[in-house]
Amino acid sequence: MSPRTRSGSHSAGTAVAVIADIMAFILGLWILMYLLDANRANDLVRFVHDAADWLAGWSHDLFTFDEAWARVVAGYGLAAVVYLFIGHAVANRLHRG
Repeated sequence: MSPRTRSGSHSAGTAVAVIADIMAFILGLWILMYLLDANRANDLVRFVHDAADWLAGWSHDLFTFDEAWARVVAGYGLAAVVYLFIGHAVANRLHRG
């Protein structure tokens, strides 16, 4: 494999890992904001909540715990873990070439 191709694969792998990390960070930030009862009228809180809702659309209502905080932690947390796991697995695959 040429050095140029290897460098391109490395860059793509790094980009995938960074995107996965950002997605997980947003989800984790929303969990933290929720648990700390952040002001939902605040623009930053609203932005993070909307982004987290979009990212975890498939998982945020997956669990039916009685406590709302447990549903948020489990649903959004699951999405964060899945994005990290899949993102870094793809990144490692790209790094190997």
